[in-house]
Amino acid sequence: MTTVEILCYDGFDELDAVGPFEAFEMAVDEGAALDVSLVTLDDQSTVTAAHGLRIEVDGTLSPSDPPDLVVVPGGGWNDRRPEGAWAEAERGEIPDALRTLHAEGTPLAAVCTGGMLLARAGVLDGRPAITHGGALDDLRETAAEVVDARVVDDGDVVTAGGITSGLDLSLHLIERLVDRETADAVATGLEYDRRGEVWVA
Repeated sequence: MTTVEILCYDGFDELDAVGPFEAFEMAVDEGAALDVSLVTLDDQSTVTAAHGLRIEVDGTLSPSDPPDLVVVPGGGWNDRRPEGAWAEAERGEIPDALRTLHAEGTPLAAVCTGGMLLARAGVLDGRPAITHGGALDDLRETAAEVVDARVVDDGDVVTAGGITSGLDLSLHLIERLVDRETADAVATGLEYDRRGEVWVA
């Protein structure tokens, strides 16, 4: 069983997390051995997303008992909202946790400006990556190597462009974790045509 935890925080963009969650759960419906959950770093039962959606989470992300994959959504970075990826980067706790998880071998994936949280953690230093188009200048100011692709797969770190690219990231990860047939079945069920280039190291 492969465990996938999607890390939520106040101000995350709804589709960045819910899109991948649905895609992974549809893979489970196709027989994939995935255990998918929505988690927070802080101990809180509910999270309020960028556009007001309130969700109940399944638990907390534990660096001492990590999942097989962590997916980090973005949201609130480009306009420097008081809640969202920018605020979490400034607060520092999520970047610290991501740095620890990655250093201990946990693969990380990011949708949209969730990639900026990986950059703030130093995880993208010297590595190919992409983020939301509105944050590319910020990403270029880090030590990451910006790649013009919708999904950038550098092995244990996978990043995607803005918002809807979370579906492309999820389908790519399903293909990696399970198989192409399952990914294709999920894409058909979503009535979603994969878009853009997937760059693989």
